[in-house]
Amino acid sequence: MQQRLARGEEAALGELYDRYASLVHSLAHRVTADDEAADQITREVFGYIWENPDAYDPRHSTLRSWIARLTQRQAVHRLRQYGSRGACDPAVVEARVREANTAARADFIVTSMPAPLRAALELAYRERLDYRAAAAGLGVSADEARRRMRLGLQMLSTAMEPDGQPDPPLDPSPSSRSAR
Repeated sequence: MQQRLARGEEAALGELYDRYASLVHSLAHRVTADDEAADQITREVFGYIWENPDAYDPRHSTLRSWIARLTQRQAVHRLRQYGSRGACDPAVVEARVREANTAARADFIVTSMPAPLRAALELAYRERLDYRAAAAGLGVSADEARRRMRLGLQMLSTAMEPDGQPDPPLDPSPSSRSAR
């Protein structure tokens, strides 16, 4: 996909959009609580990907995680920008930013964790099963199901850790793509 984007294949961007637009829009909406802002952020994120196809490095994360991180960064920037114009209490804006960062980290952790851990947590959370019932559903011992749930929850608890410095917004300046 990245190579096709680098060659300027518009069909590759369309496929990427079809695959990830709902993720981008829903994450942007979760941060901003505004449909119009989420629409604009979605356009900005895919515009950035089109203009900077080499910005993605598969050695650092999955494509989905990278796109989610771009979206989060742009949405948080938009939220801070909106709040800084006095339209919203800065403390409320920062609380929403912290909540959005935590939600994005949790989403990344869940999608990145090994499938057996994720499956155990999904049974416990979505199906409301205890570790014994989850063990039966997973075909493992009760001790193994409990271990998987505990490890998965420990991984998720790291989503609550404080974030470092805020990421800069996406660079809207033209790149080599627009010079073609």
